[in-house]
Amino acid sequence: MKARLIATGERAPSWVAQGFAEYQKRLSHWLPFELVEIEPGLRGKGRDARRATEDEGKRVIAALPKNAYVVALDVPGRQLSSEQLAQRLEHWRGQGRDLAFLIGGPEGHSPEVSALADEKWSIGPLTLPHMLVRLVVAEQLYRAAAMLANHPYHRA
Repeated sequence: MKARLIATGERAPSWVAQGFAEYQKRLSHWLPFELVEIEPGLRGKGRDARRATEDEGKRVIAALPKNAYVVALDVPGRQLSSEQLAQRLEHWRGQGRDLAFLIGGPEGHSPEVSALADEKWSIGPLTLPHMLVRLVVAEQLYRAAAMLANHPYHRA
């Protein structure tokens, strides 16, 4: 099983890119994890944000691996503790499908992307910069995989 993080936005700050790369490397022992950056839709004065979100959605859908189990990161999604995420990861592994985690743009996911998500995951009610969400997702997936492998990283 492989996992892909499909994230709208480009050029993460160096500290995000370095942190993500560190957890991506650690996670690779248990779950190959790839980042796919999606070009954001055009926004600004006189531009339609809905159109930008739809354009992003088309690019996200095109980046999905065939037959992947799709988990959309979404504030109203299901909140999971680290232990619950480990249980979900074990469940996803049992399905034998690749995973795709989706981070939307400033207005969230397009209706088409939301409709194809197999589940929605919320990392909490806080509004976070989407670049930071990349790092949090990578760390939490690493933590979940480490828990399943009885690695001492998680000490709750």
